[in-house]
Amino acid sequence: MRANYLFTSESVSEGHPDKVCDRISDEIVDLVYREAAKTGVDPWTVRIACETLATTNRVVIAGEVRLPPSLMKTDKNGNEVINPAKFKSAARKAIRDIGYEQDGFHWKTAKIDVLLHSQSAHIAQGVDKAADSSNSEGAGDQGIMFGYACKETPDLMPAPIYYSHKILQTLSTARKKGEGDVGKLGPDAKSQVTVRYVDGKPAEATSIVLSTQHFDESWDSKKVRQVVEPFIREALGDLKIADDCAWYINPTGKFVIGGPDGDAGLTGRKIIVDTYGGAAPHGGGAFSGKDTTKVDRSAAYAARYLAKNVVAAGLADRCTIQISYAIGIAQPLSIYVDLHETGKVTEDEVEAAIRKVMDLSPSGIRRHLDLNKPIYAKTSAYGHFGRKAGRDGSFSWEKLDLVKPLKDAIKA
Repeated sequence: MRANYLFTSESVSEGHPDKVCDRISDEIVDLVYREAAKTGVDPWTVRIACETLATTNRVVIAGEVRLPPSLMKTDKNGNEVINPAKFKSAARKAIRDIGYEQDGFHWKTAKIDVLLHSQSAHIAQGVDKAADSSNSEGAGDQGIMFGYACKETPDLMPAPIYYSHKILQTLSTARKKGEGDVGKLGPDAKSQVTVRYVDGKPAEATSIVLSTQHFDESWDSKKVRQVVEPFIREALGDLKIADDCAWYINPTGKFVIGGPDGDAGLTGRKIIVDTYGGAAPHGGGAFSGKDTTKVDRSAAYAARYLAKNVVAAGLADRCTIQISYAIGIAQPLSIYVDLHETGKVTEDEVEAAIRKVMDLSPSGIRRHLDLNKPIYAKTSAYGHFGRKAGRDGSFSWEKLDLVKPLKDAIKA
C-alpha cells in the first residue's frame, strides 16, 4: 500500500439532475412499500425496478412493478392497469422538497409521464422460487457487489467522499433555512475534495472544488466564494486545509440555469458518489429505484454492513468484501475478503466468520436488516453509506451490532 499520495472524490447535491431522478425513483419505491402496509399487502411480495428521466419541465418514470391493488385502476376495457395519480404526486412532492420552482423546472408545472408496467413473469419466477429449492427467494439478478470500510473517519468511510458529501449537506441545510445570501443558492451543486495522505492517513485538503447554482445573476465566482467558504470550512471540521490549498469555486463563472433545465438527468448515473468515491470497487448496478430483492441494492448494503463491522471489531483497519449472485439462486456464489495487509486475522477466517453471522440470501439480508420498509428516499443524496441509522429503520446497514458475533465466530 502507498503511504503518501493524493486522492480525490466528488459528490453532487440533491438538486443535481441525476440525483433528482434518483430521488423520484426512491420516492416511488417508498410509495409502493407504504401502500402495501396501508392495504395489508405482504411487503415481501413488493417488486419494483423504477427508472426516471428528467429534462426541461419534463419527467418520465418507467420500469417494472408488482403493485398493491390501491395503486391500480380498471381501464375502459376492464383491464387492471397502473393508476398514475399517486406516482405523479410523489414525484411533484420530491421536486418541491428539493427546491425547484424555476421556469424551466417547476414542481407544479412539469409534465410527468408514468410508463410503469407489470414485472416480467420470467424474472418473477426466478425470484419467487429459488432454483436451489431452499424455500428462500432467489436473487433478482446476477452480479457482483462490494462493501468497504476504513478507519479514516468516524463513520468508517474514506475521507475524500466523506468531506465532499459534508460540504454539500452543510450548504443544503443552510440554503433551506433561507437566511442571508446563502438562501440565494440553488438546489444544483457539485463538490470535490482532494486529500493528501501521509503515512496512509488523511492529513490535509490540497484542493477544493465547488460549483453551485445561484439565483442572483449579478454574482460572480468571487461573490459565490464569499458566501460558501464559511460553510466549507465548517464542513471540513478537523481536516486541515493546506496553506497552499487550491480553491475552485464556480470556476466557469455564473451558474444560474441548473437542474434538469440545464442538463438532463437519469437514475443510476452517480453510483460512485453513492458509495465510496472511487476509493473502493463498485459492482455494476445502481441502487435507487429498486426493491431489495435486487441484490444490486440489498447485497451492497449487506457487504458494507459486514465490512464496517469487521473494521469496528478491530479485525482490520481496512476491509473490502465482494459478494456474487446468480439470478434465481438464493445463496451467494462467492464471498471474497481483502484486508489490505491491515488484518489482525486472516482473510480466510473473516470469510468463514461472515458465513456464520449472516444469511446472505436475498431474503436473509432483507430479514436481518429489516429492509421491507419505505426508507429509501433519504438514501438518494449524500451517499448510501456513512450515514446514521434512523429510528424508522433507515440505514440499518450502518449499525455495529455484528462486532461481538464476528469476534465470537473468529474465536470459535
